[in-house]
Amino acid sequence: MILFSPLSPIEHLLRHVLDWLHGTVGLPWAWSIVALTVLVRICLVPLTVKQIHSMQSMQRHMPEMKAIQQKYKTDKKRQQEELMKFYRENKINPASSCLPLLAQIPVFFALYFVLRQFSKHPPSGSLSWLHIVPNIAAHANAHWSGYLLLVIYAASQIASTYFMSATMDKMQRRLMMVLPVFFITFLLRFPMGLVVYWVTTNLWTVGQGLVTRQMVPRTPVVQQPKRSSRTPPKEEESEDGARETAPAPAGSAARGSQPRRVKRKKRARR
Repeated sequence: MILFSPLSPIEHLLRHVLDWLHGTVGLPWAWSIVALTVLVRICLVPLTVKQIHSMQSMQRHMPEMKAIQQKYKTDKKRQQEELMKFYRENKINPASSCLPLLAQIPVFFALYFVLRQFSKHPPSGSLSWLHIVPNIAAHANAHWSGYLLLVIYAASQIASTYFMSATMDKMQRRLMMVLPVFFITFLLRFPMGLVVYWVTTNLWTVGQGLVTRQMVPRTPVVQQPKRSSRTPPKEEESEDGARETAPAPAGSAARGSQPRRVKRKKRARR
């Protein structure tokens, strides 16, 4: 028998918050879970801001990162070393996009244990939600409303992935959008209240993405212009402040010094 687990403090905290929202504030148990989700996401706002800044920085330096990948495409070890060096020099944290999700995992499992206790020892008050979900402590496959919640979960998860995976590769982004469909099979045995929590946090992420797109301007990607044979030579400043023109290639100078010969058509003799 396990008397203590690392999630026990979080589990007790969530139970006290739910009891406070239900007993003091007067919310039903299902709406208490929704309010608890909002409180958790508010606490994660600093991590979310850091995530957004990191994503913008990665978008701004994307051409340089692709150039490094192309340069060392045959040497994967050297490629990773150069990318990590590039991340350190530009203060980019590629793992910051996963921080809000990782921070929610302990809350997710702690809430699961709290709802499991609800099913064993039901608290006072109705466990129904909007006259649709009969019991938030019951399994999602116990009622048709559970399947409806799972469909909403999959749609909200795909939408939240669309907004928060802008820096991923196309294959990774498609994989992240397909995974929620497979997660449905695992969530069938989870309590409905847990699905309510996950749907609420996904809808928060979608709303956050919409607000971020409106308030935060997109960072322009700076691309270096390609030089051609007709590009004028670059001017450089000398030590005394005068501007000097870089010498043109010898071949182009030789071609420029010689006059261009024009061939004339010979007139036909009558």
